[in-house]
Amino acid sequence: MSCAACREAVSADLDGESPGAPQTWVDEHLGRCPACRGWAEAAAEVTRRARLTPVAAVPDVTAAVLGRLPAVQPAARSRAWLDGALRLALLAVGAGQLAVSLPALLGAGGAAAAPVHLAHETGAWNLGLAACFLGVAVLPRLAAGALPFLLPFTAVLAWVTVGDLGTGHVHPGRAVGHLLLLGGAVLVSWLALRNRGARTGPTGERVARPVTRWAVARGAEPGRWAERPAAPGWRAAGPAARAAVGVEGGGERAAA
Repeated sequence: MSCAACREAVSADLDGESPGAPQTWVDEHLGRCPACRGWAEAAAEVTRRARLTPVAAVPDVTAAVLGRLPAVQPAARSRAWLDGALRLALLAVGAGQLAVSLPALLGAGGAAAAPVHLAHETGAWNLGLAACFLGVAVLPRLAAGALPFLLPFTAVLAWVTVGDLGTGHVHPGRAVGHLLLLGGAVLVSWLALRNRGARTGPTGERVARPVTRWAVARGAEPGRWAERPAAPGWRAAGPAARAAVGVEGGGERAAA
């Protein structure tokens, strides 16, 4: 057995792992190799001192840290109040949009001015808008996902409604009903912007992603695995050295 293999086996045995070689080989090598035996004795001495060194007391700074925290957070309270107000307003808009959709779906008053299917189609659109507003009011994180559909629809409808009002193709009372859609689109956009700001830190910087075990395994450079950490430089030796450490430690404990 070479010196390198012997020391590797000693280190593995100390770590509670399989030494990879019969223990008798390791003991025989330590018995006839002065260099490895000296290394084992030095490692045993360092290990003994490390185990007997008392742990330094760490001061408790909990009270100091808690004492520096602000007693009140007016910005957080103001934000919570505004978010609640926006959600309540969006709930009201959604309820109003739902009330607008029901008559057309139920056939009350829509058939005289337009074909029945067109009235049902309009009612379905209004019902979908109501569901969008109510869903975002309950779950504000969905606001950004509703904007790609909601903003183009609102912009086109507002444009054609203004033109139809000028030519007299739409009753003013029906055009006023579109204000619910306009208000809902504004509220959803506002909530989307506020939720987007919540994903950043207090200074506007992006919050760092949580560190996962895969990120730790890859190391600093993505796509490459980090090398296994090197073993400590000093480790205890085999059974003979550990027995010596046990005898010395037992004597010191008895003396204490």
